[in-house]
Amino acid sequence: LQLVESGGGLVQPGGSLRLSCTTSGFPLDYYHIGWFRQAPGKEREGVSCIGSSGGRTIYADSVKGRFTISRDSIKNTVYLQMNSLKPEDTAVYFCAAEELVHFCHNAEEYDFWGQGTQVTVSA
Repeated sequence: LQLVESGGGLVQPGGSLRLSCTTSGFPLDYYHIGWFRQAPGKEREGVSCIGSSGGRTIYADSVKGRFTISRDSIKNTVYLQMNSLKPEDTAVYFCAAEELVHFCHNAEEYDFWGQGTQVTVSA
C-alpha cells in the first residue's frame, strides 16, 4: 500500500495550491483518506478527510470554505484544493489511508502514510 503526495510549494498569501495524494496497492473507494499537516514545533493536525464509498467529507474549522477535498477513483488520487492560503497554513502536508476509522480526522487511527509535501505561504 503506497501513498505519494505532490503539489506543494511556495505561494503568496491569498494564493492557491492543489495537493495530490496518488495511491496504489489498495482499492481507493474502500478506504478513508485524510489530509493532515504538521508545522515546525506543532503537533500533527487533521485538515480534511473523505470517507470511503459515500465520500462524506470533513474539514477543520481553520480551513472550512477555503479547502476542498475530492477523490478521483479512476486515477486513484485524492486531491486537496487549497484557496485563499494564509501564512498559518504553512506546514508539511501528509495524506493517510485507513480502511476502518471512527473519526476520519484523527491521525492516530491511520496506519498508512505518505512522505509529505511542504507548503509554504509567504510574501
